[in-house]
Amino acid sequence: ATDAHCSCQDLVVVLGNFMQVCTHRCSFIPHSPTPHGASFAHCSSSPSRYDYREMLHNATFCLVPRGRRLGSFRFLEALQAACVPVMLSNGWELPFSEVINWNQAAVIGDERLLLQIPSTIRSIHQDKILALRQQTQFLWEAYFSSVEKIVLTTLEIIQDRIFKHISRNSLIWNKHPGGLFVLPQYSSYLGDFPYYYANLGLKPPSKFTAVIHAVTPLVSQSQPVLKLVVAAAKSQYCAQIIVLWNCDKPLPAKHRWPATAVPVIVIEGESKVMSSRFLPYDNIVTDAVLSLDEDTVLSTTEVDFAFTVWQSFPERIVGYPARSHFWDNSKERWGYTSKWTNDYSMVLTGAAIYHKYYHYLYTHYLPASLKNMVDQLANCEDILMNFLVSAVTKLPPIKVTQKKQYKETMMGQTSRASRWADPDHFAQRQSCMNTFASWFGYMPLIHSQMRLDPVLFKDQVSILRKKYRDIERL
Repeated sequence: ATDAHCSCQDLVVVLGNFMQVCTHRCSFIPHSPTPHGASFAHCSSSPSRYDYREMLHNATFCLVPRGRRLGSFRFLEALQAACVPVMLSNGWELPFSEVINWNQAAVIGDERLLLQIPSTIRSIHQDKILALRQQTQFLWEAYFSSVEKIVLTTLEIIQDRIFKHISRNSLIWNKHPGGLFVLPQYSSYLGDFPYYYANLGLKPPSKFTAVIHAVTPLVSQSQPVLKLVVAAAKSQYCAQIIVLWNCDKPLPAKHRWPATAVPVIVIEGESKVMSSRFLPYDNIVTDAVLSLDEDTVLSTTEVDFAFTVWQSFPERIVGYPARSHFWDNSKERWGYTSKWTNDYSMVLTGAAIYHKYYHYLYTHYLPASLKNMVDQLANCEDILMNFLVSAVTKLPPIKVTQKKQYKETMMGQTSRASRWADPDHFAQRQSCMNTFASWFGYMPLIHSQMRLDPVLFKDQVSILRKKYRDIERL
């Protein structure tokens, strides 16, 4: 037995096949593992018994001495449990230390100075402890939680060694979302990604590009797509409008489009498939993208408000139409619902703002099998984009205002835009949910109950005090 004295954070000491738990001023006696593989220890002055994994997850610091080899599997166990590893293995090169700054997630001790460990631990401030534990979870999830991630991380590090001119820097590897989701081929400047504005002291983009996905011939000057072009162009934040012409009919004459104060660029899609709306077009000159379906109904005020909200959350999808997912116990599969509930996990890209980097990720990160499925069904591209963004950010999208109806109800039922009325449309989306979850290996979508409205929205005050006063009348 050994005497253990702790007056601050709990320690779990992992020593081979047993552990010592320091929570009281008493001696701890190691016990042999049970037939089920669990190890226990108990205090000699108390009959209490402690389950190994329970104590590991409840501990703040975990001492990780050398095992049979220089390294120890206990190190990964501590990372997984959000327990700050206290390394006691001189000379051990920690995993991926070439790119990971382990001082942000572990306490590097000296096994020759064991008696100094308690005072070192006590001197760490609570704020620093929280930061250390948060970093252990980020590193575990980003690089160590599966064999696939370990292999991919290894390959990406090797790639950075070979192509040094586009290699990732330390900030990318050690800050969310991590090196596997930040593709250096996109840009060598961190300000071009939506995750580092605060670190670089930059303000989010002040302009957006509206990308309208058009699939219906232009036969009338009263069509919703023309009204949408006018509404988007009147926004003070709009830099340009791109109409992606995925219709089977030829491009309309230039004079058919309304005159606007911003450029209107019409691009005819080569393949004219659903995934083409998320291609990283060079014509998109702003970092912010306002993605719109041709039959979307939005006012200029609604566009302005959604964009100002997005500026506070540039890494997320911000928009109007919300949907949700759920687990169907009877069918043992994921389900998709458009019911109006008190939570949501998706914001559809028919009326949403996001960073244009996600176009690049959608095109170059996702496998061809998922994109081919989307193109064959002409469906689910918005769900797949939500899966991707939630997998990267580990955060839900953001819905703005209480608006529920965002589609033009007068669109002809024979148009391709009326695919929502197809009885197979909903069933296809159910199937897509499970196919996407299978590829990701888990369900990345996250539920949220947060909805953002303008200040003084619906308040009984003078309308003159409200900036987005028109939204209340819509």
